[in-house]
Amino acid sequence: MKKHMTLITLTLILGLGMNGFAAPINDFASLMNALRNGETVKIVMMYARCKFISDGVEQEKSPDATGGMAIEAWEYFETGAVHNKQPFVTFSVSSLIQNPKGKGYVYDYVKVRINADNSVKILAQYINPKNYKTLMDETFTGIINDGKNEGGVFLY
Repeated sequence: MKKHMTLITLTLILGLGMNGFAAPINDFASLMNALRNGETVKIVMMYARCKFISDGVEQEKSPDATGGMAIEAWEYFETGAVHNKQPFVTFSVSSLIQNPKGKGYVYDYVKVRINADNSVKILAQYINPKNYKTLMDETFTGIINDGKNEGGVFLY
C-alpha cells in the first residue's frame, strides 16, 4: 500500500509540476507543441500589460483587468497560408454574460491570435444578442510572458 501511494504521489508531482500547478509555456513553439499533442492549454491575459485600442483609437492606458480561458478549438496557419508573413495560431470563445454596464445581456466575444514571434493580438467585443450589433470593440496587443519579460499573456 505504501509503494502504491508513493507511485500515485510521484505521478501527480511529475504530471503537474513540483508546485502542483501546470508548467508555464514560454513561447510560440512550446505552445504549438502542447496543442499538437492534444494538451489542454489555458491562457491568462493581464490587459494592463498590453497596448490598448478602443473603438479604433489607441488609449494612453489599458484597463487593470484580467481574463482567461481554455484553448479548445484552434487553427494554425503556416506562413503564406492566408497571405500571412509568419505562422500563427488563433482561437476564440463567446459567452453570454450580463453586461457590466447594467444594460442587459451581451455576447462576450474574445478572439486571440498568437504569432510565431510571440506577439499576441486580443480582440474583445460585446455583441447585442438580439440584433448582433457590436456594442464594444477593444483590441489589446502584447507578448507572451516568458518569465523574464513584462509580457501580459501567460500560457499554461
